Amino acid sequence: MMKAIKKIRGRAVVIPGDEIDTDRIIPARYLKAITFDGLGEALFYDERFDESGRRREHPLNDPQRQGASIMVVGAGFGSGSSREHAPQAIKRAGFEAIIGESFAEIFFGNATQIGLVCVTLEPEDLGVLSEWVEAHPEGEVEVDLEAREVRFGGRTAPLAIREAAREALVSGRWDPLAELLEAMDAVRRLDAVRPGPGKRGGYAGTA
Repeated sequence: MMKAIKKIRGRAVVIPGDEIDTDRIIPARYLKAITFDGLGEALFYDERFDESGRRREHPLNDPQRQGASIMVVGAGFGSGSSREHAPQAIKRAGFEAIIGESFAEIFFGNATQIGLVCVTLEPEDLGVLSEWVEAHPEGEVEVDLEAREVRFGGRTAPLAIREAAREALVSGRWDPLAELLEAMDAVRRLDAVRPGPGKRGGYAGTA
């Protein structure tokens, strides 16, 4: 049974800038991986490390931000290529939610299907949140999908998310593959009674 995702609470990190595309989130050379295992280590790799593997100044390299589970971003996050490796890398790096001004359509869909929550705030509220997160590295942010609110530092801001995605997350029905696997008994029962090759009353040309 998939986990219902109703509230997420944790420390946050701000990744500044608009139109951060999937090639920045996960460089193309990591798309050769057979599985998504280990992708979290490659998150924003070319921005976090130089050619020699030395750390650059980047929010994800900040010791005060280690263990953050909520990412705060700008507008158009996840634009560019539709690669599903981008949300996979974010989730496997330990993030459970992203709060931004807007998200690329395909990125949003790929994220929702792995239980990575993407919600938006009005620009003014997002600016206040970003400033608060920067000033309070140990402070916690709460994303409440049931109440449709983001809470931080005694403040509350209304969040927006497509209703179909919100319903899927809070009901624990966000993974279509898991839903199919859960329904395998029903699939087998249907297959046993439907016409098909080798079955009486099957397709033309079959026994």
